[in-house]
Amino acid sequence: MKFTKPETTNPIDQMKVVGKPLDRIDGPLKTTGSAPYAYEQHAAAPNAAYGYVIGAAIAKGRIVSIDTAAARRAPGVIAVVTHENAGKLGKGNFNTAHLLAGPEVQHYHQAVGIVVAETFEQARAAASLVKVEYAKANGSYDLAAAMNAAVTPKTGDAESKVGDFDGAFAGAPVKLDATYTTPDQSHAMMEPHASIASWDGDKVTVWTSNQMIDWGKQDLAKTLGVPAGNVRLISPYIGGGFGGKLFLRAEAVLAALGARAAKRPVKVALQRALMINNTTHRPATIQRIRIGATREGRISAIAHESWSGDLPGGQPETAVQQTRLLYAGGNRLTRLQLATLDLPEGNAMRAPGEAPGMMALEVAMDEMAEKLKMDPVTFRIVNDTTVDPEKAGRKFSQRRYVQCLRQGAERFGWSKRKAQPGQVREGQWLVGMGMASAFRNNMNMKSAARVRLESDGKVTVETDMTDIGTGSYTIIAQTAAEMLGLPVERVNVRLGDSDYPVSAGSGGQWGANSSTAGVYAACVKLREQIAQKAGLDAAKAEFIDGAVRAGGRAVPLTEVARGGAIVAEDTMEYGDLEKQMQQSTFGAHFVEVAVDVATAEVRVRRMLSVCAAGRILNPKSARSQVIGAMTMGVGGALMEHLAVDKRLGFFVNHDLASYEVAVHADIPHQEVIFIDETDPTTSPMKAKGVGELGLCGVGAAVANAIYNATGVRVRDYPVTLDKMLQKMPSLA
Repeated sequence: MKFTKPETTNPIDQMKVVGKPLDRIDGPLKTTGSAPYAYEQHAAAPNAAYGYVIGAAIAKGRIVSIDTAAARRAPGVIAVVTHENAGKLGKGNFNTAHLLAGPEVQHYHQAVGIVVAETFEQARAAASLVKVEYAKANGSYDLAAAMNAAVTPKTGDAESKVGDFDGAFAGAPVKLDATYTTPDQSHAMMEPHASIASWDGDKVTVWTSNQMIDWGKQDLAKTLGVPAGNVRLISPYIGGGFGGKLFLRAEAVLAALGARAAKRPVKVALQRALMINNTTHRPATIQRIRIGATREGRISAIAHESWSGDLPGGQPETAVQQTRLLYAGGNRLTRLQLATLDLPEGNAMRAPGEAPGMMALEVAMDEMAEKLKMDPVTFRIVNDTTVDPEKAGRKFSQRRYVQCLRQGAERFGWSKRKAQPGQVREGQWLVGMGMASAFRNNMNMKSAARVRLESDGKVTVETDMTDIGTGSYTIIAQTAAEMLGLPVERVNVRLGDSDYPVSAGSGGQWGANSSTAGVYAACVKLREQIAQKAGLDAAKAEFIDGAVRAGGRAVPLTEVARGGAIVAEDTMEYGDLEKQMQQSTFGAHFVEVAVDVATAEVRVRRMLSVCAAGRILNPKSARSQVIGAMTMGVGGALMEHLAVDKRLGFFVNHDLASYEVAVHADIPHQEVIFIDETDPTTSPMKAKGVGELGLCGVGAAVANAIYNATGVRVRDYPVTLDKMLQKMPSLA
């Protein structure tokens, strides 16, 4: 099925099952511990040996020699694999660095080998016996020091210019020119990168924790140098990813290499230190924002430039994306600059681009509002736009941004906020409110599914879509149930297997809308087959209460399938509607904080997010996604910071003891409001994404609330007390 024009009325609009706040159907399995994750496939891969990954002890250079003799003699050891005996390996399309080092080392903790043994403890002990001699090379580990050598990538969207920014900014009566920094951040998901690999002749099956099954399958085949048809990836349950499991990682490759050498299944879980230095992270940014406005508050000039770093061949953090679309202004400049750094690979982390970009932009908007003596909400409303600011004739498919701002301000009690900072005190606490816009682009991905009406009248859905804790099982079941007139309990969903049709996968906020659209397409085809077999007019057929009806006749689905299962498979593909109209999601974040007047400790008291993100397929799971994102945003604002050793080139705090993240217990009250919206240009589901929108802007809302409470403006994230203490107001 090809989606080429805005959707009209379809069976999803019945909203009998879709749109209901159903409990997640995988919830009981996870809460009882019976959901088999990648590392727990004991029945599927019995008698698995254990692999322990060895990480490089330098950030850049070469391996001179590897002595594995002592490790091979150690108790329980079955195999040791390094670049010397791994065979020729390729590099996947989605990795910047090779997943097995040797002889070149590209970053600290890049995998240099794996030890396979009968037990985990034996593998770990033997790994300590592997002696690696390195020749170090000088590297670049400091983004600020590398700024001057940064270049604008030669891609179509790395730089954009509209009008005459320099002239308009120079002539603007009110101006802001400020620089903001965001640090390197870790995905810090609870489940580590984990895989079990098992060979059957020249074919390998890998049970792995991975968000994008087909990407992983293709890249594993390319890395191992085997046909893609000889690789099967299975990932039914994933304990969090946040983008860190979008791509093939070292543990899956080394599990496959270890299993081939050991001639039996091998299981590998990256130790936490290697998760942070070996896999990907959100790269640090330095962002300069300039805004010029009339005295009435209308933006006449806006520029956003961002510097970030990555390994050679890497990509920049796209932190200026939202600035190209969110606010009006006739004279515009956005630019990405990429520096070469020899730190571990930078890549996608939840809401890449907009999340760190809005941490800067939305503070700049508040600073500009203060210069203009305008309320921050009012300033944003004044600069709303109905068209793409860079392409004046291109409208937004839906833009309920102002509605989010107004409804959020009313619900949060924004009118009670004191404009002058430091005016509200409760005992030892200074109290303040802050807000920020939320914005994230909508993306559609081609997605396929197979739907089968079983002989007992139940329906089975198969697609390689993954569930990373987002509720994919449930919304896919809701979609099939709605389309076929069944209760959700009569739908069985099977996910995360490369033997199933290729789906959108989980990432970029595209998963829910795209994967359910693929299921919709397959269900449309199945409905046609069912109606034809029942002798009914397919164009007029309705599916209600377990039967297909048309022309005054009703035939139970069990009767239609009595002779055997009926199977349909289809793919949802897209035309160019997203080019004709800008598809985006919008929202507003409101935060109240209290800051200890003596210590500058920050406590988040309450939060509100208002989201306009198309049809909400399941309000309960969508709310969970948003409050999780809000919590992650608080972590980015106040805690999360990978500390770089700029001499040796690694992240020092590579564990969950020293890399602190926010948890729900840190925030007493969170509220989410979904604006009633459908977007017929995105898919037959009329939905968009929401899991990343809930993060974009949160950090700035927290920083703005801290400023309102104390009068202390921190432009260097995270906003920690050491950056505030010297500037705090007097205790008197």
